[in-house]
Amino acid sequence: MAYMAAPTPARTPLPDPATLRDLAVRAAVEQGLLDREPVTCLLDVAGIRARAASLTAAFDAAAAPGTPVLHTFAVKAAPLVPVLRLLADAGVGCEVASPGELALARAAGVPAERTVLDSPAKTEAELREALALGIAVNADNAQELERLDALMAAGPPTRSPIGLRINPQTGAGTIDALSTATATSKFGFALRDPGARERLVRAFLDRPWLTRLHTHSGSQGVPLALIAQGVREVHALAEEVNAAAGRRRIDTLDIGGGLPVDFASDEHAPTYAAYVTALRAAVPALFDGSYGLVTEFGRSLLAKQGLILARVEYTKETGGRPIAVTHAGVQLATRTVYAPASWPLRILAYDAKGEPRTGPPVAQDVAGPACFAGDLLATARELPRLRPGDVIAVPDTGAYFFTAHYGYNSLPRPSVHGFTATPRGGIRFAPARPAQTLADLVTEAGGAFRDALL
Repeated sequence: MAYMAAPTPARTPLPDPATLRDLAVRAAVEQGLLDREPVTCLLDVAGIRARAASLTAAFDAAAAPGTPVLHTFAVKAAPLVPVLRLLADAGVGCEVASPGELALARAAGVPAERTVLDSPAKTEAELREALALGIAVNADNAQELERLDALMAAGPPTRSPIGLRINPQTGAGTIDALSTATATSKFGFALRDPGARERLVRAFLDRPWLTRLHTHSGSQGVPLALIAQGVREVHALAEEVNAAAGRRRIDTLDIGGGLPVDFASDEHAPTYAAYVTALRAAVPALFDGSYGLVTEFGRSLLAKQGLILARVEYTKETGGRPIAVTHAGVQLATRTVYAPASWPLRILAYDAKGEPRTGPPVAQDVAGPACFAGDLLATARELPRLRPGDVIAVPDTGAYFFTAHYGYNSLPRPSVHGFTATPRGGIRFAPARPAQTLADLVTEAGGAFRDALL
């Protein structure tokens, strides 16, 4: 149960986010990243390290000395092997929710003891593999627990810590689809249903190999107070189980992630320090060393480190409305296109040389390349008037945007490059994912089986 964070290397001071972004855009244009393809995506390597260090520091400052703390990254937020490798080097493990995500974590070299498996639909084969590898498992429901009973009885012995995911049923945030602690959520063992607490206590008393509780109340749109309330409920349940057992049967609380992101500015708000403060206020004993802690952050670690760059292909005016048609749309910013009120994004304008575009603001639509009317990154957005050949930059997109491609219109996955500021003020790029070729698309679409249905 002892988790050790990797040492944080000394870093030189970074430019402020806006300055660094301008440098990266100009360098991407000068180095030809947008010549090879009309859209590309960037990740701030030093920024990712800084976020991991901020998370670690916030918990280190709060937890009693010697408290085991494992921070994991929700792989679904950015399923890229180089990103997982970078985070692992910064002391952050992986939370996985599918065989594919586990394969990515293993490819990144993340050890089993720093990996947590969560999913509401684990197959028997997934569970058997996790137990064989020694990966932590959080069971989602009573039938999965019965499946684990059979696997544990059949052996062989496992090093896997095993826990139960609890739905504290504390309510929803502002985005229903991302609220996982509602009365009828599909996730976890309900805590407030009739007889639920008694059944959960009995589950632990009957199974000495159950040693953890897990909860996750949601992510974007869920306020800190509601997240903290869910953690308080699970801490209280752990105390109840341990009291009933007469000893500390539960030794670890996996408190999930879910820190919201401010998409309206460059600020990291709320901070990890604010999150820890909210937890300490709601659950004063959480950090006293009685329990090991596991976290599963995703969006808050990566969102602000990502940047989409796309060329403006055409501009037009229809019905008196200016429209800039770009190569970035629903394939990269799926949530924004389909739910713009919940997922608004900033749009930044640059000229063809990668310099910030100037001029009076004009209300204009910024459209993507997909063949449906709603493929818009912004509607009536006040920006300097865009022109063909200009570049738009879309910040805050490092998690759940370009890293999780949506294949509408068979639009290919764009390249992803990590970037680092050099001591002399330049920008160095490193490939994190190649652009998908048309040949790749054909293969993915069954090209090798062309005549199979004839």
